[in-house]
Amino acid sequence: MNNEVQMSERYRLGLILAGVGGFLDAYTYICRGKVFANAQTGNIVLFGIALIEKRWWNAVQYFFPIMAFIVGVFISEFVREKCKGKIFHWRQNILLLEMLTLFGVGFIPLGSYDIIANVAISFVCALQVETFRKVRGNAYASTMCTGNLRSASDLLYKFFKGKKENLYKSNLYFGIIICFIIGGMMGAELTKIYLDKAVLFALSGLLVVFFMMFKDYEERKIED
Repeated sequence: MNNEVQMSERYRLGLILAGVGGFLDAYTYICRGKVFANAQTGNIVLFGIALIEKRWWNAVQYFFPIMAFIVGVFISEFVREKCKGKIFHWRQNILLLEMLTLFGVGFIPLGSYDIIANVAISFVCALQVETFRKVRGNAYASTMCTGNLRSASDLLYKFFKGKKENLYKSNLYFGIIICFIIGGMMGAELTKIYLDKAVLFALSGLLVVFFMMFKDYEERKIED
């Protein structure tokens, strides 16, 4: 078995990003109009409901985060193709863009400007989920949990069927989910206290990941 892994796929990095993902989901839901900026499934359903009920402004509020998510995926792929061999690794450039965007969100007033904040955070989440897609060679998502829960459950079933090695992989996914929940709990508490400025706390997690990326991301032995 190949025991080398890129820095971007290290487990501790994935745990931190999952915590940031949970934090942002709680933040947008609690103080930015009950919109889920991370996973767009809910927004797509709510967009359809708003259309059928002819609540046009509500439909717009759900539509623009969806579009921002698409743009975020495009930008992530563009940076990956065009920013190789520059000062930072291309993933670090994405992290810088995420942090800059979230810093701006922290100064967007609550209320009528929530749609701008939600669009920005959807953009950030798209950048993150498109840029960091694996932990230890296994596909995962740091800004949503459905796929992670499916993978964890599937691997756990295979463990009960006698494939002992799948318990380890299943636990990796459950660890990601737990960190997402913890991030959501922290986001909920801090948002109640600091309101719109609470999003600035998410910068600390991204900053830690940014500096972790300075380590050799080509070939590293798993030490987590």
